[in-house]
Amino acid sequence: MTVDQRRDGPGHWSGEFLVSFLLEFVRDPLTVGAVRPSGPALAEVATAVVPRTGAPTVVELGPGTGAFTGAIQRRLAGAGRHIAVELNPRLAAHLAARHPAVDVAVADAAALGDVLAARGVGRVDAVVSGLPWAAFGAQSQRDVLAGVVAALDPAGVFTTFAYVHARWAPPARRLLRSLRSRFDEVVVSRTVWANVPPALVYVCRRPIA
Repeated sequence: MTVDQRRDGPGHWSGEFLVSFLLEFVRDPLTVGAVRPSGPALAEVATAVVPRTGAPTVVELGPGTGAFTGAIQRRLAGAGRHIAVELNPRLAAHLAARHPAVDVAVADAAALGDVLAARGVGRVDAVVSGLPWAAFGAQSQRDVLAGVVAALDPAGVFTTFAYVHARWAPPARRLLRSLRSRFDEVVVSRTVWANVPPALVYVCRRPIA
């Protein structure tokens, strides 16, 4: 079986899929960052900023198995451009096979500028992150956020999420401080209790150069 989003029913991951995802976590916990994929309820909140009209360019950081990828594709509905940046080559390969319309780059999120330059892309309309921030050191966190700010159009939007139980841990608090220093507006979503574990989304607008 490929590591894709196979479910026993709406909102339920199959046992075989969860085992495959867990194996990726065991192989490389710093790049996978979780033992369970994000759920559809969290994906809906995190991707709500993706425009449904026009031809937007959307970047997805750390897509993993594609928990947010499908939601982004549904919102784009065949329009615009969707670039996914995934460090884990196995997950990247599975993602590309499952979502052929997505341009998957095997790269570090901190190299976002290089990824976009190689594709002739200037500013983007939205960046959606599924990155495991708790696994990032302070410098890595700064590098990634600097790349996001540089890539976003002035009217662009960045979203990322945090688990409620870890919101007050040092890495999560550092992330929120960094977001508030780099964006004019940071809105914290309602708690997505349907996710396992419960999570919330940071919606960041008007990047500060």
